[in-house]
Amino acid sequence: LQQLAGDMGFVEGPVWVNKDGGFLVFSDIPSDELKKWTLKDGLTTFRKPSQNANGNTLDRLDRLITCEHSGRRVSISEKDGSLKMLVDQFDGKKFNSPNDVVVKSDGTVWFTDPDYGLGKNPKEQEGNFVYRFNPKNKSVVAVAKDFDHPNGLCFSPDEKKLFVADSGQPRHIRVFDVQKDGGLANGKVFCTIDKGGPDGIRCDAKGRIFSSAGDGVQIFSASGELIGKILVPETPANLCFGGKDGKMLFITAQKSLYSISLQAKGASK
Repeated sequence: LQQLAGDMGFVEGPVWVNKDGGFLVFSDIPSDELKKWTLKDGLTTFRKPSQNANGNTLDRLDRLITCEHSGRRVSISEKDGSLKMLVDQFDGKKFNSPNDVVVKSDGTVWFTDPDYGLGKNPKEQEGNFVYRFNPKNKSVVAVAKDFDHPNGLCFSPDEKKLFVADSGQPRHIRVFDVQKDGGLANGKVFCTIDKGGPDGIRCDAKGRIFSSAGDGVQIFSASGELIGKILVPETPANLCFGGKDGKMLFITAQKSLYSISLQAKGASK
């Protein structure tokens, strides 16, 4: 395990961008900044202000999609560098504080909306939901409403299953069957974190789940059995696969960015 950078505010939402030699983008939430890390140049500023950005991902055109806490929206960075609002409300009411996001191969954007970043703003939504946004027809659907605090999420390699972490009271990860119409069914507990709670999660190419936890990164088999841990000096908030071969795990933990080389490869888009 290597510490790549430190002395930041609270870091989250890493995503690997496979262009210009490859680089990592991640959020420093209280610093209101998106950071950039490269092997050549180390740590630099990617975007400031960031609207206290949290989760980040890429869409199918490799555009950066970002969950903004204080913006209370999901934004997208166009190829020309312009930043646009993707979606900011459901049923005519503002989101709480979008937290983490993934994009399915059909282009739909799936994200969680707990109230961690709401601050003193009034809560307009009735709960903390998981949403699916379709950029083609601009529809927003709450696909899961029974979470305490939905947080990290990821699809299985074949996209037939969606995993969602609940970092509230349950401190577990649930798994759902993804229906052809975009709905979720047969939700059940996939695993429970034994130290701390789950935040960011990722799936590798063989369907194993890597979850942030109180003691580091906990790794679960495709059937939900704890099979290993990567101990980290600071409590991780999120993680992602990256590097040239997709086998480098980047970990955002409190004030630092870490990496570790694995034999496992991240699930492709």
